[in-house]
Amino acid sequence: MAKIKWDHVVHYVNDLTAAKDVFVSNGLIAFEGGSHKQWGTYNVLSYFGLTYLEFLALEDRELAESIGDPNDVVKDAVKHLPEEEVLSRLALRTDDIEAVRERLTEHGIEATPIMAGKRNDAKGNLIEWKMMTIPGDYQGLPYPFVIQWNGSDEEREAQLKETGIIQEHPAGNVVMERAIFHVEQPQAVAEHWAELFDLALETIITDESSAVKTDKHAFVFQVGSENRLQVIEFSTDNEQLKGRNIKIGDGIYSFR
Repeated sequence: MAKIKWDHVVHYVNDLTAAKDVFVSNGLIAFEGGSHKQWGTYNVLSYFGLTYLEFLALEDRELAESIGDPNDVVKDAVKHLPEEEVLSRLALRTDDIEAVRERLTEHGIEATPIMAGKRNDAKGNLIEWKMMTIPGDYQGLPYPFVIQWNGSDEEREAQLKETGIIQEHPAGNVVMERAIFHVEQPQAVAEHWAELFDLALETIITDESSAVKTDKHAFVFQVGSENRLQVIEFSTDNEQLKGRNIKIGDGIYSFR
């Protein structure tokens, strides 16, 4: 059975430097990731172990508008920017993307063909992966997309630590723990995601809030009309960060 974990989350922004500066000023490492030359986007990244944040902006809007790949992450960037700097889809990491696609098909969900992704990092090194997006939504909430990196999690983490991509933040221990969505029917959405992606359903369910879990993280669905990811929640032992909400565009980063 394919393993599913939280890989990263995409936040569309117009100014990558401004987003990076907000994180850095709060003791959080953020750095230029690089360019997706085939899609016209580029990013700034902030890692919390293997789970990370991707601030994504349009580097070449004309190219992004004309891509032939069925990449809903890029298409959403074109749709939302510049007016809406919103948190977007989650990326789920797997060790068997073909098996995940087959499971989706069995549940009547049609994903895109599996695409080869690549970008050049800030030092010019080529980073490659496989990915697929899931068009459409469930009750208004866009589906996550799915990614598979080369190598095991253990190999990637060791390599990213060796190169300094993953390192302790100046603020100290900060862990990305939960993604909080506002949806009209939390229980229905939680049950749907649990079924599609073989996630554990939270045992405590109310009319106001439901959740699914991976091995270390939770995706929480709360009552709201936005049908969108609203908050990324962290745990920290840094007293200056604890209790704070940092807002970038329409996205909220909450520390507790």
